[in-house]
Amino acid sequence: MASTRKTIITCAVTGAIHTPSMSPHLPVTADQIADAAIGAAEAGAAIIHLHARDPKDGRPDQTPEAFKPFLQVIKQRSDCVVNITTGGAPTMTIEQRIRPAATWKPEVASLNMGTMNFGLFPMLGRFDAQLQHQWERDYLGNKDIVFRNTFGDVEHILTTLRANGTRFEFECYDSSHLYNLKHFFDAGLVKGPLFIQTVFGLMGGIGAHPEDVMHMRRTADRLFGDQYRWSVLGAGKNQMPIAAMSAAMGGHVRVGLEDSLWAGPGKLAESNAQQVRLARQIIEGLGLEVASPDEAREILSLKGADKVAF
Repeated sequence: MASTRKTIITCAVTGAIHTPSMSPHLPVTADQIADAAIGAAEAGAAIIHLHARDPKDGRPDQTPEAFKPFLQVIKQRSDCVVNITTGGAPTMTIEQRIRPAATWKPEVASLNMGTMNFGLFPMLGRFDAQLQHQWERDYLGNKDIVFRNTFGDVEHILTTLRANGTRFEFECYDSSHLYNLKHFFDAGLVKGPLFIQTVFGLMGGIGAHPEDVMHMRRTADRLFGDQYRWSVLGAGKNQMPIAAMSAAMGGHVRVGLEDSLWAGPGKLAESNAQQVRLARQIIEGLGLEVASPDEAREILSLKGADKVAF
């Protein structure tokens, strides 16, 4: 029981939102992603959330083959919990998005809990002059992205990956996503403890005001009681303030260059590990302890690193 009071840090090291021209520190190649993951784990992240990219131009790559090189290195060099995305990029199909997690059978996979508008275009104005690839400009400028996660899509991912013993990071961008999760919980397709990642400040989802954070926490408490573990993800400048709110309320936190490129106002984070250290300072400054990978496994009832396929 003591480990359940410890704070899990998840680090999402690259993602599919930020593009490589935005920061020289964003991992792109398999070696860079592996090094970033291991560095974040050594800094205190118990869970590493992973996407892959094309090493030539940095665009998101959701082929299982793109994940294989860094998955094997991370497992050899770290005991961290590996979390493979099923979000991929919002422009991909569900079948593309599920393939890496279905192939490699990780302890945890992310699962987005509702269809939503996905607005990356505000970043185009800030970064347009420095973008090196046309795909970045086209991707960021698209005002018609609908991130598809229908009830059928979610059920397909749940039933496919659950057969491998994979559990889920349920990414909830609005309160409706919590109610969607409650549907699957009541239907018996998922069971506690649910690992709920509430996402704040991404255009198309809920905002990043403290009242938004409290609303999501109160709603999750009412819907799931003691059957869930709460974590937060603040986009951009909201990353550390929202992490501090969660930690102060007994929740868990997610950081990483997928969610924010910054280590302070106008200061690019030089690594994922730097953001993990900043989160750790907040947590320990509150008199709390950071969970180890094995403690995270206990808190979330995971199957263990010996039961993955990489």
